[in-house]
Amino acid sequence: QVQLVESGGGLVQAGASLRLSCATSGLGGRIRGFGWYRQAPGKQREWVGRLTTGDSTTDYADSVKGRFTISRDNAKNAVYLQMNSLKPEDTAVYYCNAYSFTNTYWGKGTLVTVSS
Repeated sequence: QVQLVESGGGLVQAGASLRLSCATSGLGGRIRGFGWYRQAPGKQREWVGRLTTGDSTTDYADSVKGRFTISRDNAKNAVYLQMNSLKPEDTAVYYCNAYSFTNTYWGKGTLVTVSS
């Protein structure tokens, strides 16, 4: 059974850093990449960034580029989202996903609140 569990969210002040974790299980070797998304109150879910498993390349939404970094620890079956210089507009529930050619798997999210 595939599971993705996010953790590491919380309440921080603007300018602070947080590292979100996404613990994965049951994925096997067919995953093409991992993504992070977020959904702010009253808004649609938006893409934050992704990491491809083949060559470990990453790319990011313009709104987080230069501040957020996605990484992976294969030994721990975990994916991370390092968030620096947080802004109040980064407040959202953050979700990780894992995608193959045929399926996309989602976690349930972790809440990040950035106060001004």
